Amino acid sequence: MQRETRRLILLLLPAGIFFSAFFLIPMAELFLIGGTGKEGWAAYASIITNRNYFNSLLATLGVAVLTTIVTLIISGISGVFLQRHKFPGNGTLVAMLTFPLAFPGVVIGFMVIMLAGRQGLIGTVSEALTGDKIVFAYSLAGLFMGYVYFSIPRTILTVMAAAEKLDPKLEEAARSLGASPFRVVVDVIIPGLKPAFISAGAICFATAVGAFGTAFTLAAKINVLPMVIYTEFTLSANIAMAAALSFVLGAVTWIVLALARTAAGGTVAAAG
Repeated sequence: MQRETRRLILLLLPAGIFFSAFFLIPMAELFLIGGTGKEGWAAYASIITNRNYFNSLLATLGVAVLTTIVTLIISGISGVFLQRHKFPGNGTLVAMLTFPLAFPGVVIGFMVIMLAGRQGLIGTVSEALTGDKIVFAYSLAGLFMGYVYFSIPRTILTVMAAAEKLDPKLEEAARSLGASPFRVVVDVIIPGLKPAFISAGAICFATAVGAFGTAFTLAAKINVLPMVIYTEFTLSANIAMAAALSFVLGAVTWIVLALARTAAGGTVAAAG
């Protein structure tokens, strides 16, 4: 027994060292720095008591939630369709849909500007048709567009992998019992993909909460928490507040991921 325990410890030791060096120690240091400012430990309550910080938190969470919902809808429909229907060019289409994974946030922000910026395609077309130029790249709407763009690829791959494991016999049984196509989707396909939706949605949410490159590129009128942290650290030199806000943002993201992992812990219900 002691030999097995010693072997288990030796196997877990590298993971423990890595986890401590790259997560526990940095997070502990961040937490301690957050309490060294002029506000002391009250800095952690500032994200609620300070109106600017609180509004930025709400904007960050709101954009992240909306991004997650829209991404899951688009990726769910597209992923199941592409997995179920094989046609000439299917692989090329999937490759094109996942191509944005190669783009950093700054490039995606620039693409949003080219589409919905002052000289963008949408503004040019709207001005030609109505006389008014529609520009929304430098707002939360532009940020939302960018987040959805880079969230779809990883989500659609997850959905396709889960859809491949769905048992078609369950759908055939539901149809033979008189279920409509809508009921088949609601009662068979969605429950079968639920673990994939939860895990992919959690990653999508966490990515949107902490994404910085796209927000930095479009930051004219965007007040999300990553930009506030950047401003506090660089322009205001308020390192303690930046650390406190960073810790809170990381804690919120970690809680969401932990809850999603718990909710998606089971196997795919309709898997064969």
